[in-house]
Amino acid sequence: MRFALMTQDKPGALQTRLDNRDAHLAYIQATGVVEMAGPFLNAEGQMCGTLIILEVADMAEAENWAANDPYAKAGLFETVRLQAWKKVIG
Repeated sequence: MRFALMTQDKPGALQTRLDNRDAHLAYIQATGVVEMAGPFLNAEGQMCGTLIILEVADMAEAENWAANDPYAKAGLFETVRLQAWKKVIG
């Protein structure tokens, strides 16, 4: 089942994102459940949030993945939303 993980960074947290980016990308690679991912950008073109499409068994697994993301552990996010998602195109 697919889930969309959508986050918004805390204001002024770009350095937290940069400091934890390598660990975040390594986590994505190691877990093997991310179908696609990328940052949201603000008006200045700076990263300010995240969209990740997870392919996992259920919401509990999606929540566990999100909680163990190095970005989450670093306290980067102001908001986090997980939503079941159905792929139609692409």
